[in-house]
Amino acid sequence: MKLSKFKFNLPEEQLALYPAPNRDESRLLVLNRKTGEIEHRIFKDLVNYFDDKDVFVFNDTKVFPARLYGNKEKTGAKIEVFLLRELNHELKFWDVLVDPARKIRIGNKLYFGEDDSLVAEVIDNTTSRGRTLRFLFDGSYDEFKETLYGLGETPLPKFINRPVEPEDEIRYQTIFAKHEGAVVAPTAGMHFSRELLKRLEIKGCEFSFITLHAGLGNFREIDVEDLTKHKMDSEQMFITESNAEIINKARSERCNVCAVGTTVMRAIESSVSTDGFVKPFDGWTNKFIFPPYDFSVANRMITNFHLPLSTLLMMVAAFGGYDYVMNAYNEALKEGYKFGTYGDAMLIL
Repeated sequence: MKLSKFKFNLPEEQLALYPAPNRDESRLLVLNRKTGEIEHRIFKDLVNYFDDKDVFVFNDTKVFPARLYGNKEKTGAKIEVFLLRELNHELKFWDVLVDPARKIRIGNKLYFGEDDSLVAEVIDNTTSRGRTLRFLFDGSYDEFKETLYGLGETPLPKFINRPVEPEDEIRYQTIFAKHEGAVVAPTAGMHFSRELLKRLEIKGCEFSFITLHAGLGNFREIDVEDLTKHKMDSEQMFITESNAEIINKARSERCNVCAVGTTVMRAIESSVSTDGFVKPFDGWTNKFIFPPYDFSVANRMITNFHLPLSTLLMMVAAFGGYDYVMNAYNEALKEGYKFGTYGDAMLIL
């Protein structure tokens, strides 16, 4: 499977800059992966496609305010710092991306906040753009975290080309977000409202929560035509025994298991045993799924409409069938569906 097979023309006006006014009222394209048949619905109609004992698997990761703006010492040059992950709790070491990278060297100090309330020192150059920072802060760890996150901004993807607004703090997060660590939201889960979850619960559906801290690798450009040569960035994930049991019970009883989003699908497929059941997991995954691929556990999937040439689109095509998925994307483009993080949704049966 080649990279060029995932190229399509996405008009700028179909890239969603804002979410739907209500979470569960995005548009929903339903694709039958056995027949290729397509239906056009509203997201809350989802309840009509599921029954008693069917299981939804959600990602309960929580996005933290990862984008900071600061100034370099002496020159005062403006610097954007994107927090990737905390490396050392006590020493306050963080892996970050800096932009513009060429101006930042080991030993440089960076200042954040109007009164320079937070200072960081560059202690390592890990990649061409990446750096390790040590934050210099005298107070307690809780005070440091509060200061850091108070200065941070909701890390909307760059393709949402507008200033971050207060509403984004809530909407770029699922309603069940619990475990902090993601810099990218699990977007399929953002369509679920409390009302919709309650309706599914009343119908007898069950919920399993896994945690995968989605990183910027989801948006990284692929620079090889041969997809077997692409390496995904590693992401931390956790599946507890009790949540694995919920999934495995549904599978044993031949009920539907619906992966809510590509992060969930990657997590499930990273933790599956040779007999097709999910095992508890505590570690990292860099699994890259693209066609052809045999899925072991989930037989349904909810996902957004993804950008051209993205690893997310490749996984969806692997699950729904390349031809059927690309045909559904053409249909979505014709029908004016919105694409990207804040865009519309797709249910693959």
